[in-house]
Amino acid sequence: MPKTIAVSGVRDGGMKMFYGTGALGGDSQDEGQDPLFELADGAVLKNVVIGTPAADGVHCKGSCTLQNVWWLDVGEDAASFKGKSPSAVYQVIGGGARNADDKVLQFNGAGTLNVSGFQVENAGKLVRSCGNCKTQYKRTIVLDDIDVTAPMNSIVGVNANYGDTATLSRIRIHGDGKKKIKTCVRFEGNDTGKEPKELKPAGPDGKTCTFTAADVSYQ
Repeated sequence: MPKTIAVSGVRDGGMKMFYGTGALGGDSQDEGQDPLFELADGAVLKNVVIGTPAADGVHCKGSCTLQNVWWLDVGEDAASFKGKSPSAVYQVIGGGARNADDKVLQFNGAGTLNVSGFQVENAGKLVRSCGNCKTQYKRTIVLDDIDVTAPMNSIVGVNANYGDTATLSRIRIHGDGKKKIKTCVRFEGNDTGKEPKELKPAGPDGKTCTFTAADVSYQ
């Protein structure tokens, strides 16, 4: 597909594979690439396989639902959530992604991101609250029933100074016997474009990263 597909309402891909060609044929890590799919507020995209090159995957302009969407080889990001309303809700239900050099789900906007029944393998981070966007928001991230397979750097990254929260439950980590994968990483984000500062230690702190050791198991 040489240009972005705009989705409003419900789009059922029937498990067909979509990938970029022409202007969408890149698979670089460059920011600012166009997506394969752009979802209007309230849109649903389901039963889609995104192949390679994947360009910038899926963009949600407001509340959206991604159901049973699979990324075989993530480009810059698998999906980016860009709604500006604090009441926006983004749902990622089922599906999975692999081979992401950096982020899988990029949370740039406001509101709540719920991810459930998802699988991720060989990635940098599953979810990242934007650390240096020009406009920053308080972001709420809820991860439940997730399978994470090494190698990965971390599961979720959030900005403590903007009031972000990440709640983890039923997280299963595979192939990480030495427990190198960080669960929840707190950052001091900014709106100036600088690299955000990582706050240590990673893991639950009862405020920004809310979960217990029982919520994460090693397989």
